[in-house]
Amino acid sequence: MTPEPSSDHVAPPMGEAGRITGVFLDPKKAFADIAAKPTWILPVVLVIVFSLAAVYCYSTRIGWERAIRQAIETSSRTQNMTAEQREAAIQMQVKFAPLAYVFVVLGPPVLALIVGGVVLMMCKLGGAALKFKQTFAISAWAALPSILQAILTIVVMYLKNPEEYNPLNPLAFNLGAFMEPPPATGKFIYGLATSFDLFTIWKILLIAVGISVAARKLSFSKAVVLVAAPWIVWVLVSSGFASMFS
Repeated sequence: MTPEPSSDHVAPPMGEAGRITGVFLDPKKAFADIAAKPTWILPVVLVIVFSLAAVYCYSTRIGWERAIRQAIETSSRTQNMTAEQREAAIQMQVKFAPLAYVFVVLGPPVLALIVGGVVLMMCKLGGAALKFKQTFAISAWAALPSILQAILTIVVMYLKNPEEYNPLNPLAFNLGAFMEPPPATGKFIYGLATSFDLFTIWKILLIAVGISVAARKLSFSKAVVLVAAPWIVWVLVSSGFASMFS
């Protein structure tokens, strides 16, 4: 009989603080720990807190009206409106802009649930036996780069003149940051360019690391394909709808 491994050789649990640093510095070890004992509350709460801070800074430093005005004035659906009608539409949306706080609170857990479900489905198609609680936890922890994204966004807000701040693409971490916004650039091309963002790709790679170490027999390259495929479909579909209906 094969002797049972000594408890001296079993890696101790990392703890929540260790997982946070591990996701950034040693993701394989962190996600192996997460898959063994799936948790999700801490990363979701952290993402919510930093996102709320970014939204608050935006509302006080930049103001809601700037993003809404830019979106309405570049929308093909409002080009036939009079200046008075556009202004009325802008002011109406400004009144409801504080609802962004609600979406910021609900967004991270809902997104983790959706991504966890899609990843689970793709893993089953790829022959990897994982549980939903594992893919959900992996998706929640893989969102931690959003914390850094929020911090950098706040820094940019206060470094830039509010008149020069681009609310549609505040960080120059995607190709869309180097393009003229619509209508100068086609909405479909602009949507594709902004979607291929450094932070988004980082999160995809973290999820791929997570499911590859959780499934063990699943290679990292195959995990990347399983995670990236539905995201690419989503980007193509959403960019297409944006070009047709916005």
